[in-house]
Amino acid sequence: MRRRMKAVLGAALLAATVSGCGLETNAALPYEVGPGSIKAIPELQGVDITVGSKDFTENILLGYIAELALAAAGADVSDLTDIKGSVNARKALLSGDVDLTWEYTGTGWINYQGNTDPIPDEREQFEAVKKADAEQFGVAWLEYSPVNNTYAFATTAAYAQQHNLKTNSDMTRFLKENPDQAVFCLETEFSSRQDGFPGVQKVYGFPSTDIKQFGTGAIYTSVASGTCNFGEVFTTDGRIAGLNLKVLEDDKKFFPQYNASPTLRVDFLNQHPRIREVLAPVSAALSNDQMIEMGKQVDIDGKDPSEVAKDWMVAKGFVTVS
Repeated sequence: MRRRMKAVLGAALLAATVSGCGLETNAALPYEVGPGSIKAIPELQGVDITVGSKDFTENILLGYIAELALAAAGADVSDLTDIKGSVNARKALLSGDVDLTWEYTGTGWINYQGNTDPIPDEREQFEAVKKADAEQFGVAWLEYSPVNNTYAFATTAAYAQQHNLKTNSDMTRFLKENPDQAVFCLETEFSSRQDGFPGVQKVYGFPSTDIKQFGTGAIYTSVASGTCNFGEVFTTDGRIAGLNLKVLEDDKKFFPQYNASPTLRVDFLNQHPRIREVLAPVSAALSNDQMIEMGKQVDIDGKDPSEVAKDWMVAKGFVTVS
């Protein structure tokens, strides 16, 4: 049976969420999806599942991907993507206004669970945050995903090739020899956070001759145009490919790991345990390179994220469309 994803929430729910977190329902996707390799699951037929996301491209894409998968399995899916801010998205999950969101291990470990020291190994960080979130907040993390949207420094591909820059240690060596080139584009928050610029500069020991502060999107274009030689980026952002930037490897593993995973309330997952098997192959199929390409299609090529998510799901054979 083909099911159209819907965006209908009750009036009482809308009143509570809009006033409390600024949530707004989105229009239904303009196409129907049916089973592909994701088969219809009787236990999920007609189950109401509201999927939320944060308000940036990658998380919106992941939200739509989850919606498509669950709709193909037979659930009645409501779309609540593009919630403004991590805190509001988390509140919506805990309160039951949404049933599923994609979260990041670093955000869970540091922002929600209050830890200060990240765990360098991706798998160990995932297992630690998964255990702690279930115990402390009743939030279940589904399967580990290779998608790791962590911080990094980037420069243009041409600049990196010219100066043989592949890692942050390479950057440090180069800037110590050429301190006039130490021009960085950073977000205001990143400039002062200990898990941001002050901390990474202390670990690597590179100079900073000039720091220019921009919003996130402006950093990518400022690096591409040569306004700054280096910029703070997120490793799965589509503008990396679209603007031909080179991400430098964090070879000392300073930045926290930010692997993505679907999260649900433990009680909701216990009621509908087969959600896990629907989303497991999707999580496994994702990668940083694929997220960069999908993000590029949205942020550079101007495509709608729902269309990009649908095309990826169809290309992977997870769903079919009429």
